[in-house]
Amino acid sequence: MATTITSQTTFPSHSLSNSFHTHFAPSFKISLASKQKPYPRLRVSNALIEPDGGRLVNLVVEESQRNRKRREALSMPRIQLSKIDVEWVHVLSEGWASPLSGFMRETEFLQTLHFNSLRLHDGSVVNMSVPIVLAIDDEQKHLIGESRDVALFDSQGNPVAILKDVEIYKHPKEERVARTWGTTAPGLPYAEEAITHAGNWLIGGDLEVIEAIKYNDGLDRFRLSPAELREEFTRRNADAVFAFQLRNPVHNGHALLMTDTRKRLLEMGYKNPILLLHPLGGFTKADDVPLNWRMRQHEKVLEDGVLDPETTVVSIFPSPMHYAGPTEVQWHAKARINAGANFYIVGRDPAGMGHPTEKRDLYDADHGKKVLSMAPGLERLNILPFRVAAYDKTRGKMAFFDPSRPQDFLFISGTKMRTLARNKESPPDGFMCPGGWEVLVEYYDSLVPSSEGRTPEAVPV
Repeated sequence: MATTITSQTTFPSHSLSNSFHTHFAPSFKISLASKQKPYPRLRVSNALIEPDGGRLVNLVVEESQRNRKRREALSMPRIQLSKIDVEWVHVLSEGWASPLSGFMRETEFLQTLHFNSLRLHDGSVVNMSVPIVLAIDDEQKHLIGESRDVALFDSQGNPVAILKDVEIYKHPKEERVARTWGTTAPGLPYAEEAITHAGNWLIGGDLEVIEAIKYNDGLDRFRLSPAELREEFTRRNADAVFAFQLRNPVHNGHALLMTDTRKRLLEMGYKNPILLLHPLGGFTKADDVPLNWRMRQHEKVLEDGVLDPETTVVSIFPSPMHYAGPTEVQWHAKARINAGANFYIVGRDPAGMGHPTEKRDLYDADHGKKVLSMAPGLERLNILPFRVAAYDKTRGKMAFFDPSRPQDFLFISGTKMRTLARNKESPPDGFMCPGGWEVLVEYYDSLVPSSEGRTPEAVPV
């Protein structure tokens, strides 16, 4: 098991921005604007940051108990889980949401909705910005009746978990949507998928997950739990872990900011900072590149040497995606604390999207990083806002944008990238590694209707 430390962590709290405040040492600033100033002497440690609540939650029952739990589940009232519900069971079972022990009861739901945090029994506060809840309808509520325990089944009729000591309460859908997204406009992808047509009740309780969640899609080897990630970081003798989440293919601009972050951490005194490249693996909206294709592209990035495999851990974060901007980015950051990361890279408009009914962004592009620097329960996490990267036409590669010569830079949006890939056109040399671009072109080529009029499905790797 990985070594953990108390909340008085010895990791220094620094920023890689020009001037940045942290909660851990609010009066302490470090400036990287001048090359004349030496970096301060740092105390570094090879212990990993402590999980929220002091320990990782593990809700999967012991192997010796599984058959008994399956038999128990067959005798209980049943709730059938949606695909997104199973993803949340996965998240909860491995401790990504530590210290949550199951789907939220009403007090936890209300704290999350109104305070973006949970107060623990000892008075401490941990961040929790998105509700992790299970909805049921009137008929299911009636069938559960006075039962204190219910069984959760997947769509194939297999028992997944038992929810113990349950509490049923009203599902305030409009309030939930309004407080999570800051709007109730129609067309929010997660809300349409998981809230609008869901039941009018929520059921919370303690989870006993019968068996570790597997998807059998060829990608389970990438789905490392927080405990497994901590073991891997310890095996690599990491003295800092910096996490980068993305839901898009990796281009050389992403790689630049990741390698630059490692360089700066080394300059700050760390000996072996390890990158956690952590693509989101749960629900995403229809126009995002599917996970299996993204993972193929990420593997090519490492094969082509754009990122160093020795200092990079690629793993899948199993959470569904809300696209809830500054609210959701707190969840993304908090979950990485539980995985052992003490630095979190954040860019423009994290977890954002276009407004569903108007031609504008739903969130201010800078609010995500500002909120992370102030969010309750994230005081121990070092937030790393990164500079904007664009294609430097004078150098023929991705570089950090220089506002003194804006005419030299080309911004290749996600829309532009997708258009080039669909048309089998090549981006400028140096935008993305050739192997990664080939995967992206192959994906969009797979969407072209076949001669029989059918659209080929993406094949898991």
